[in-house]
Amino acid sequence: MKATLLIELLTEELPPKSLAKLGLSFLQQMQKALAEAGFIEAGNAGRWFATPRRLALQFDDCLESQPDRVIEKKGPAVASGVGADGTPTKALEGFMRSAGVEFAQLEKLTDGKAEYFVARIRKSGGRIDEYLAGMVEAALKKLPVAKLMRWGAGEAQFVRPVHGLILLHGRRTVGGEVLGIPSRNVTRGHRFMSVGVIEIQRAEDYEAVLEKQGRVIASFDKRRAMIREQLDRAAGQLTWLQDDALLDEVTALVEFPAVYEASFEPEFLAIPQECLILTMKANQKYFPLMDGAGAKGKLTHRFLLVSNMKVADPTHIVTGNARVVRPRLADAKFFFETDKKTPLSARIGKLSRVVYHNRLGTQGERVDRLVKLAAVIAQRLDADVMQAEQAALLAKADLVTDMVGEFPELQGIMGRYYALADGEPAAVADAIQSHYQPRFNGDALPQGPVACAVALADKLDALIGFFGIGQIPTGDKDPFGLRRAALGVLRILMETPLPLSLPELVDTAAAGFAPELFSGEWRVAAAEFLKERLRHMLRDAGHDHRAVDAVLALDPTRIDQIPAKLAAVKAFAALPEAEALAAANKRIVNILRKSGAEAGATVDVALLREAAEKALFAQVTAVAPGIETQLGTGDYTGALKALAGLRGAVDAFFDGVMVMAEEPLIRANRLALLSRLAGLMNRVADISKLSA
Repeated sequence: MKATLLIELLTEELPPKSLAKLGLSFLQQMQKALAEAGFIEAGNAGRWFATPRRLALQFDDCLESQPDRVIEKKGPAVASGVGADGTPTKALEGFMRSAGVEFAQLEKLTDGKAEYFVARIRKSGGRIDEYLAGMVEAALKKLPVAKLMRWGAGEAQFVRPVHGLILLHGRRTVGGEVLGIPSRNVTRGHRFMSVGVIEIQRAEDYEAVLEKQGRVIASFDKRRAMIREQLDRAAGQLTWLQDDALLDEVTALVEFPAVYEASFEPEFLAIPQECLILTMKANQKYFPLMDGAGAKGKLTHRFLLVSNMKVADPTHIVTGNARVVRPRLADAKFFFETDKKTPLSARIGKLSRVVYHNRLGTQGERVDRLVKLAAVIAQRLDADVMQAEQAALLAKADLVTDMVGEFPELQGIMGRYYALADGEPAAVADAIQSHYQPRFNGDALPQGPVACAVALADKLDALIGFFGIGQIPTGDKDPFGLRRAALGVLRILMETPLPLSLPELVDTAAAGFAPELFSGEWRVAAAEFLKERLRHMLRDAGHDHRAVDAVLALDPTRIDQIPAKLAAVKAFAALPEAEALAAANKRIVNILRKSGAEAGATVDVALLREAAEKALFAQVTAVAPGIETQLGTGDYTGALKALAGLRGAVDAFFDGVMVMAEEPLIRANRLALLSRLAGLMNRVADISKLSA
């Protein structure tokens, strides 16, 4: 018989930041187990529910009993399973015992490599009562839980203590015990608004009954949508500050959401709004209200809170939350006013007591390196060197302020406010804030040459320093954020764009460290790391992988030129001559590689014998100056398209000329011609990579 299966685990308050992940993982584990056991179809996706005090699942069309099944068990290879006398070996006998079959019942199959024995065992379908509790317990052990808890006198462990279990198939309670809790068909609703103990008579009614009697919105997604809709309505003409992570966390904190508006004293708006916003979001889980959207939005003294209580008169809830947030804002005001009394320049000395890394020195030593590196980069960009030096000098000073000590997320942001309060130029203050950018994928880039110089210095110093001492990211481990730093360098160079050589930047950054500090092939590792980050970045941006490989094969030093080169390769690949020329280029590269150093330094016209090689030389000589001019002006598309005119001559050359001629001088001359052609063809990209 098919019916809806309901599983609910009633717990104490679950960790809000991982609630959705727990619910989804629970669903995936149980779906897999039930499908493998034959109780549901493989395509039965089920539904998951998650509130602060419960994880629950529903599967429609779940069988009460499994269908009879034939289990195929693979045994030893035939060659090792039977002795010379035709009797089973000990290995095969052990397999037969474990499978419960006789030798005559075994079958032979082949997987294309070897023939092996197979036991097919017919198994009668069991009732779900025999399996369900064990499946649930096994699934719970696989959930992404960082730390387990024990409760009571038992040995059961879970992320939070468990106080109730429902295993319901249709109207029937499925017997079983999970984490020491026997299954029943009752649950509890909202802590304050529920009718009390709630009986679930039918599994399919779970969500509706829990909402009506328990005042609990069981669906995480439904609660999230309700909160968003209420925030939109409550904001009115203002805009609530969008934050998906906060919305998820608040959804995980309430079972029956209700949004109310509260406010604080307008005098607190004299504090930088980033401080107030972070205080409200991080500490109180409030949604600030802005007068305007996006980066131009200005914070108001009003905010929205998501309560777990829906009441007719929310006055006590509103006033209570306003009273709670006030001391937090007062702390922020105190930190801000106190910090401003000490200029950033007076804090620099304290950085010498802050360890950056035990092998790379203190933050003070790092600042010394940043000042020198930012000055060199600014000079190459024709930027104001003194402003770049000053911004680099002050960039880390806010790390020793009270505000950043309380809210590390505000580093850089507070540095800008304090720099402006100290009378620093706007370019210096802006560079202090934006030198951390981009902080994440899609984040804005630093604006202006001074800010770019300091941002590049900060990221290059980290990259080269940690690579130099062997602290290279492995797998998914990147404790020093070097992947983020590498992508930041590449994005700043490419998207700003900046006419700087990446290898020269690496060398300049390395010069800031004591040579004896570094060991191993760090430079090769760093170059390959940056190249791979660039490859992934370009592919993620939607560029064809062959075009990306073709451009990066030449190890370009100017990252700002890569978009134009990719566009040129794309335009060239669309030409009818492209495939033939790419294949010819691949052939040329292979010939030159196999020939070693036989190619002549230059082409000797007197040694050109065949009409086809003379024609090819003439055409290469004719187009070369124009291509050089186009390359010099950055017209990469024009340069590659000019190569298309060589197709006929290249085809005729390979049809009518024996490159590896017996006479050494002729052979060397023809190789020299191919070498010149390859050099011309591969100035923008290695077009052989475009060959199928």
